[in-house]
Amino acid sequence: MRRFLARPGLAGALGLLCCATPAFAAESKIDAADTGFMIFATALVLMMTLPGLALFYAGMVRKKNVLATMAQSLMATALVSLLWFGIGYSLTFRGDGAWIGDFSAPFLSGIGLDAISPLAKTIPELLFCIYQMTFAVITVALVGGATADRMKFSAFSLFAVLWLFVVYIPSAHWVWGNGFLQTLGVIDFAGGTVVHINAGVAGLVAALMVGNRMGYGRENLSPYDLSMAFVGLGLLWVGWFGFNGGSALGVGSRAVYAITATHLSACAGALVWGGIEWIERGKPSVLGLISGAVAGLGTITPASGFVLPWHGAVIGLLAGFICFWASTVLKMKLRYDDSLDVFGVHGIGGFLGTLLAGVFATASVSAADGQPGISGLIEGNWHQLMIQGVGVVVVGLWCALGTALVLKIVDLAIGLRASPDQEREGLDLALHGESLHA
Repeated sequence: MRRFLARPGLAGALGLLCCATPAFAAESKIDAADTGFMIFATALVLMMTLPGLALFYAGMVRKKNVLATMAQSLMATALVSLLWFGIGYSLTFRGDGAWIGDFSAPFLSGIGLDAISPLAKTIPELLFCIYQMTFAVITVALVGGATADRMKFSAFSLFAVLWLFVVYIPSAHWVWGNGFLQTLGVIDFAGGTVVHINAGVAGLVAALMVGNRMGYGRENLSPYDLSMAFVGLGLLWVGWFGFNGGSALGVGSRAVYAITATHLSACAGALVWGGIEWIERGKPSVLGLISGAVAGLGTITPASGFVLPWHGAVIGLLAGFICFWASTVLKMKLRYDDSLDVFGVHGIGGFLGTLLAGVFATASVSAADGQPGISGLIEGNWHQLMIQGVGVVVVGLWCALGTALVLKIVDLAIGLRASPDQEREGLDLALHGESLHA
């Protein structure tokens, strides 16, 4: 994405940080290779939600809620896609306001065959639009995992609409659309703040406001089919190559660096999480291994286009330890029921990865066309770490407040939670009139 457009340093004055590939040549001209690459990357990111996240989440809930959980991913895709084309894209990536974009392209009006966004100079603007759409889709879908097994489908649907405009679009503009955080110099290559912190914090707020599942801490709430979750993890992992690699917005070395760091981080996260379980419990669980992999994938996301491959492995190791602690020890101490550990994995991973981008950022990775790259703490630029801290605090607080407001509105309008009888029966039958075969 445009996260490499961020300004380095506290007084950052860098305009457009260009990739050392045709994707960021000085002139604006559609490049066939970059366009083909980004079409493929867009398909990969959409695959992350359908069917990747749908399978991943559905495999970790109880059998009576599998279809309802999948339906949330589909509804998020349908609603967010249409809203994004209607006005979401324009509010996020058109204009240069500090706080929000403009209304210059409602329903993509004025975007012709040869139109190019200044944020993506070698691909059609329509392709840039749909690529960004897939990020908005999966962010909204991720939030639903925190309240799986108990939130009404109608409530999730209304929440998705309101939350997109109140939380996602403003923060995406701030970080990626020439907003005030990008001007300050916050770097986020592919979504540590906009995707993972937003999804994780929103998930935590939603879990607290909706309340714990019936029987939480007393009954067996174990996953229905971890083989589904495993397949979902595989699709997410492959899709993440489009998520992080595609954020270079063109073919070239930077995309390769991002993909390599992403893969190594996922591997390290899986090994650490599984290893901790092996030591503590004598057995590494499949759930732990796949959770560790996702923790590594999410945590490397904001740093992936700014760091060296070995940094990715280190970030994955840290993600495995810290996200495991957050999803077990912290969760038990605070007694909140985040059904699928959206906060523990994505929220904590987003905070950690965004800060570590300020530590490991290596100037040579992002330097291009005579423009200096962005350095982090290990290269002597401690200001970047401070700027990253500002970014995570601002996005985290805005998300918490905005999510609470949206959930309150939804609760007053139609109610958030399924009835006790519906929850006992299962949301598949109670809300959708369908169920898996016995």
